Amino acid sequence: MRHARGYRRLNRTHEHRKALFANMAGSLIEHEQIKTTLPKAKELRPIIEKLITLAKRGDLHARRQAAAQLKQDAYVVKLFDVLGPRFKDRQGGYVRVLKAGFRYGDMAPMAIIEFVERDPNAKGAADKARLVEEEAVEA
Repeated sequence: MRHARGYRRLNRTHEHRKALFANMAGSLIEHEQIKTTLPKAKELRPIIEKLITLAKRGDLHARRQAAAQLKQDAYVVKLFDVLGPRFKDRQGGYVRVLKAGFRYGDMAPMAIIEFVERDPNAKGAADKARLVEEEAVEA
């Protein structure tokens, strides 16, 4: 019987899993859509849902709880300034997981996890800004 086995271990230690989901949550907040394996996407969903709920609360304690989980201040700022107000009227279900076929190398099931009301321009925006800065420095 599998009592008290409430999550997928993903063949990683607890510390590795914690770091993995902190990085994935940050990437999802930054780009508002990421492609990953289906089990990782399904495990990431409740983590992101709880972070959005913290952002909707918006107080200092919620901001510190999110910062402890996300590890980067830029993600916390976007979470509380952009995503929190965007989902203010929604009672839950902030992200969706869409199946995206199978990976070529090992036939792992892939998925796209994205915010329900996402901004299409956010995908890759930080990378584009970085390229523009690098070109400005070179010129």
